[in-house]
Amino acid sequence: MCHNHKILRSTNKDLQEVERQMDRRNFLTKSSLGIGALALSSLLKADDAWGSVKGSKLDASNADALLQSYNKNRLGLPHHLPKSKRIVYLFQSGGPSQLDMWDYKPKLKEMFGKDLPPSVRQGQRLTGMSAEQTVFPIAPSIMDFKQHGETGTWASELLPHTSKVVDDLCIIKSMQTDAINHDPAITFLQTGNQLPGRPSIGSWLSYGLGSDNDNLPTFITLISKNMGGQPLYSRLWGNGFLPTEHQGVQFRSGKDPVLYLSDPENYDGTDRRKMLDYLGKLNEVQYDAYGDPEINARMAQYEMAFRMQTSVPEVTDMSDEPDYIFEMYGEDSRDPGTYAANCLMARKLLEKDVKFVQLYHQGWDQHIGCPGGVRNQNRLTDQANAALIKDLKQRGMLEDTLVIWGGEFGRTVYSQGQLTADNYGRDHHPKAFTMWMTGAGVKSGFTYGETDDFSYNVVKDPVHVHDFHATLLHLFGIDHERLTFKHQGRRYRLTDVHGHVVRDLLI
Repeated sequence: MCHNHKILRSTNKDLQEVERQMDRRNFLTKSSLGIGALALSSLLKADDAWGSVKGSKLDASNADALLQSYNKNRLGLPHHLPKSKRIVYLFQSGGPSQLDMWDYKPKLKEMFGKDLPPSVRQGQRLTGMSAEQTVFPIAPSIMDFKQHGETGTWASELLPHTSKVVDDLCIIKSMQTDAINHDPAITFLQTGNQLPGRPSIGSWLSYGLGSDNDNLPTFITLISKNMGGQPLYSRLWGNGFLPTEHQGVQFRSGKDPVLYLSDPENYDGTDRRKMLDYLGKLNEVQYDAYGDPEINARMAQYEMAFRMQTSVPEVTDMSDEPDYIFEMYGEDSRDPGTYAANCLMARKLLEKDVKFVQLYHQGWDQHIGCPGGVRNQNRLTDQANAALIKDLKQRGMLEDTLVIWGGEFGRTVYSQGQLTADNYGRDHHPKAFTMWMTGAGVKSGFTYGETDDFSYNVVKDPVHVHDFHATLLHLFGIDHERLTFKHQGRRYRLTDVHGHVVRDLLI
């Protein structure tokens, strides 16, 4: 190694400084902190936090004993007994209309076309799309609602498949957000802040809990193909100021699910291991000289990419799925990149112990033609949503997998644009919208929160986005106030300085 340094030193001033610093004392000191720390991190791998409790039933009767048997990781996690081991977040980009799907308001039919009372709107801000309206005509949903399941949960005709699994759902009708436009609202739900630059939920979980599968990323994103609507940016699944190995990895449909992962044409890759070993040695020298943690993060990504060359083709291969599975998810599930296919892919990734799988489905922004738009969106998503729940349940995975469905905000009760007996548009509405969860640790067959007769204001049990994030982290055994990262002199967390766990949602 020293001989190589002397050769390089004559042509590179930076490496001259490296050579100067690399005497025996410096090497041993820095190695003990660097290489030794990496070894310790390996011994305290976050996936061992499940320790001897893997396969054990987690319940209140043995909670204290099980928590004592955990091997906590380098951050002292979990803080308490987790109920969830993995999560799939079905994000519906654009703002699904709660009025046309979940929040049944039969009294509105008597108020068709009447102006929304000022006492209801209370001067709340409007978007630029409806700010010039002089009247706000009430648009009752034209959808037929019925009660379903043993719980008698109300759901509209747009949800023929999800309505069959309502007894598994925990439906939150009182969600609230601070943002009224798409990009800040999506950014807020995904990162806890309306401005770009913060780590996403998946990145926080990756940083806090690590991986349960060394051959696949901890955090994977899937986006429905050929869907118009509000743009999605990679920062939504980015690591922000956390180390880069915690960023989400986007899987695409087609020949190469992960960009730049395959070997170049006519290259068999036989010397790739040797190349990475040499590159690793060079980066060790660089790290010892400058102490930049991103050097180790970059090497971790190189190593992950090397392992993914084998693991990704295996997990993305659908040829072993029986016909009845495709039939359960719907015919679209045979077409890679569709929402249904991504739901099926999500189940395969969860089976491989990927901790966080994020699906994005665009097209829910119905400012005009809301009935037709929301009907088409449910045609693309409803069956797959229900199938994913049933599939996880039949495999015994739902008990430790958290499933979340929802968008960045809801829609207004008043019509944007022309209102007719069978058509209307709906603007953005941040003050009251619906999300649902199911699986690990949340109550099933349970509806939480209430809105007023106009689905405009929450009148009982509000759940803010920060509360939602605090509750999500709690299900993974994390106290949201204690998972922090110091950046530019301040300690940050997903919930910023807000949020409380909504314990009424939990088993």
